[in-house]
Amino acid sequence: MADSIAHRRLAAQRLTSPTFRTPASVVSWFGAMQAQDYLGALWAVGLRMAAATETLVERALADRSIIRTWPMRGTLHFVAAADARWMLQVLGPRSLFRNARRLKNEFDLDRAVFSRAEKVIVKALRDGRQLQRDALYQLLDDAGIDTANQRGLHIVFQLAHQQLICFGAREGKQQTFALLDEWIPATRAWTREEALAEAANRYFTSHGPATVRDFAWWSGLTAGDSQEALALAQSGLEHEVIEGRTYWFAAPRRAPAGPTPRSWLLPAWDEFTVAYKDRSAVIDPAHRTLAVTRNGIINAAMVVDGRVVGSWKRVLRNGQVVITPGPFSPLPKAARAALVPAVRRYGQFLGVPAVLTGW
Repeated sequence: MADSIAHRRLAAQRLTSPTFRTPASVVSWFGAMQAQDYLGALWAVGLRMAAATETLVERALADRSIIRTWPMRGTLHFVAAADARWMLQVLGPRSLFRNARRLKNEFDLDRAVFSRAEKVIVKALRDGRQLQRDALYQLLDDAGIDTANQRGLHIVFQLAHQQLICFGAREGKQQTFALLDEWIPATRAWTREEALAEAANRYFTSHGPATVRDFAWWSGLTAGDSQEALALAQSGLEHEVIEGRTYWFAAPRRAPAGPTPRSWLLPAWDEFTVAYKDRSAVIDPAHRTLAVTRNGIINAAMVVDGRVVGSWKRVLRNGQVVITPGPFSPLPKAARAALVPAVRRYGQFLGVPAVLTGW
C-alpha cells in the first residue's frame, strides 16, 4: 500500500511527468517549496520542468516571479510572487506566536526593538536598494541594535514575517534583502477563509495522497485550523481510506509510461521527502536514521520507484560534477542502471558533464 501512495505522490509532485515550462509555475503548483538549502531548492524546481538549467531557475528569482522568504513553519521557502502576501498573512503568524516568548527571554527582542529595526532597514533599502546580510547587520549595530548571538537573524526573520522584507537577488554567492513592497507588486487582500482554503487545495493537489496531519505539519497550522482549511477546500478534493487513515488528493493524474524502474536524485529537503508528518510511504522506517540526521536534516535522496534507497553527494571538480551515491543497502542491477539517466539529467541542469563514482 505504501508503494501505491508513493507512486501517486510522484505523479502529483510532477516527478514522473515534469512538464512545467517556468519556475514560477512549478512553485505556484506547490504553493511553497522548502528552500533553506538554496542550491538544492533550485534543483528541486528544475526537476519538475520539461527543460531547465540552474541559471534559468535562478533568473526567476532575479526577475521576481518567485521569491525566497519565511512563509510558514519558520522555514525558508520559494513562493510565487503572487502568493507571498496571503501565505505570510495566514501561515506566518503561527511562527511568530510560537517564538515570541523565547525571543524576549533569550534574546531580549520585543516589539520596541523590532520597531526600531524596521525604521533602520526601511531607510537603508527604500528606492530599490538591496543589501547583503552582513551589511544590514552592520547598519543595525551602528544604530545601537545589537545583532550578535543570532539576534540579527531573529530580527530579519520577524520583519520578513511582518511582510516588510524578503530576499532579493544574489550578489556573487551572497543573498541580499529588499523591501517586499518594492520587490513585488501589490496584490489584493485575501480573507482568512480564502487563504486557508487555497493553502489546503494547493497542498493536497500537489502532495496528495496525504492526511490532514501531513498538511498541518507542512503548513505549520494548528490541528483545528488545518481541519477548517480542509473543510473549506473539500469541494475540489477527493479522499480515500487506506489502512485506517483518510488520505486527501485531487483527481489522480495518470503517470506516463516510462522505463522500469525509474529513479531520481532529489536534493536535501525536497518536497517529496520533507512535506509529510508520516514519511513511511517513501522512507523505510529501518532506513530513517540514514535518510534523516539526528537534528532533522533530510539528506539528498536517491529515489527508485518512489522509495528512498540511499543518499548522494556532489562535488564540482575540473569542470564536471562528480556524484557519489550512498545506498542504504546493495541495489539490484536494474536500480543501479536506472540512476545513470538521473545523474546525466543533473549534469544537464548544471551545464557540466556528470560523473557517477563510488559504486
